Amino acid sequence: MSFINYASKEINCKIVYYGPALSGKTTNLQYIYAKTDPQTKGRIVTLSSDTERTIFFDFLPLAIGPIRGFNVRFHLYTVPGQAYYDSSRKLILKGVDGVVYVADSELRRMEENLESFENLKINLDHQGHNLKTLPHVIQYNKRDLPNVAPVAELSKNLNPFHVQEFEATASKGMGVFETLKAVSKLILLSLKEDSVSPTTP
Repeated sequence: MSFINYASKEINCKIVYYGPALSGKTTNLQYIYAKTDPQTKGRIVTLSSDTERTIFFDFLPLAIGPIRGFNVRFHLYTVPGQAYYDSSRKLILKGVDGVVYVADSELRRMEENLESFENLKINLDHQGHNLKTLPHVIQYNKRDLPNVAPVAELSKNLNPFHVQEFEATASKGMGVFETLKAVSKLILLSLKEDSVSPTTP
């Protein structure tokens, strides 16, 4: 749930990038951070283990007008993809406002994509959310590699609610901001349609 900071007149929204290990979640955030105006973003924080990185930062897009007199600041998080970090994934999803599911387009990674997507649904359920109502988009990353699955096959398996989906090569920036803008817009629409103002915790 979005959090209102009355002192700074900001609504803080949480976007979580979810997907299997090494699908490109961190690469998305690193590219966004590198290309975002320094005056609009906070410090990037990286929590690293031997096999996985989890990063987060926040930024205030200047192009977005105020909602109810408040500016909107987005907090972007990645989750660790390895299965044994499931408790961390559950914790990071707490208070989520929108999700970007980052799938690895390689044919050999389809099973891992499916397992991670099912895990996302289970962990959202623990938070009282479901993908039918939660703002989310799907990104099919690594489209520049050989032996990638057709988008139609990825969509059939990973997009049951027919939400917006994007082809991407996050390492080169292709599709990165398009994905972010789409999920941000869904969150903003959700905020505007909510007749009850968010409350402070």
